[in-house]
Amino acid sequence: MRYKRTRSNRWLIFFYSVPSRPVSSRVKIWRRLSKAGAVHLKGAVYILPDNEDNYELCQWLVSEIASLDGGGDFVRVEKIETIKNEDIIGLFNRQRGQDYSYIKKGLEELERKINSIKKGGLREDDKALYEQSKKLSKEFEEIHKIDFFSSKAGIDLKKEIKAAEEEAKRLIGVKFIKAEVLLPVKNIKDYQRKIWVTRKKPFVDRMASAWLIKRFIDKKAVFRFINEGETGDIDKKAVAFDVKAGEFTHRGDMCTFEVIIKVFNLKDKTVKKISEIVHEIDIKDGKYENPEARGIEDILVGLRKSVKDDSEALEKGMALFEMLYASKT
Repeated sequence: MRYKRTRSNRWLIFFYSVPSRPVSSRVKIWRRLSKAGAVHLKGAVYILPDNEDNYELCQWLVSEIASLDGGGDFVRVEKIETIKNEDIIGLFNRQRGQDYSYIKKGLEELERKINSIKKGGLREDDKALYEQSKKLSKEFEEIHKIDFFSSKAGIDLKKEIKAAEEEAKRLIGVKFIKAEVLLPVKNIKDYQRKIWVTRKKPFVDRMASAWLIKRFIDKKAVFRFINEGETGDIDKKAVAFDVKAGEFTHRGDMCTFEVIIKVFNLKDKTVKKISEIVHEIDIKDGKYENPEARGIEDILVGLRKSVKDDSEALEKGMALFEMLYASKT
């Protein structure tokens, strides 16, 4: 993943002060900056490339520091008089190199295990070996997101991780690797002015799927609810979703929301981001571990407790996902 919309030769300089005690306050701010990929310049001064995400982070941090009885601010600059831009980029690349070094150690351990097996050594537990390779890939991607300038360390490590993962797959076969679910592509024109049927007591997958249907597929969609055991009584002209044996429901490790995206070949990048949140709340398999998922889930739980019936729950859930979509576009 390339760095996000970073403006060429523009930087965000963030500086702050918080009370000396508790120490946890300073640590909390430092962790937020570190996770975002900020580079420490001096004292409590940090630098980030100027892009939309980093600008928003700085705004939030200023508010958060104020709540800790501290002070924070940030400025946009074209350059720093005492440091050349290429030297600043070098600082970022060296910092990412340090971050990658921890993954490198894990990769070396995995490679030793693979080489031992290839030489006839004691075979590792297949599932553990596969999970170790996937864990390394996931950790790499987290750092790669803040590798704003595509450091050489990141480029080289990506190749090494991919090679080790492929070798691990070859050694253990495919028994722990889920095959890609093949789904027929549907034509949106065939799904207009339909009655869409789903289970009662809608929650995240049904709410999000209903929003997706009405937003991108069938603007005149009408929604109805049934009990789980009533699927055999669905009108043939109606479309069932997120119900057992429904036309659109879970497939493989995909939730209904993801299935609808794939079947109708929806390419909207914001919808893809939302799909990670829906997947995490609905399936909870750690595939994405999106930090927004917990907060959205809490809101949906409160929403469901505050409504009178399923129709109101669905409408308010759809409204929430519309607002979430708007916030990310």
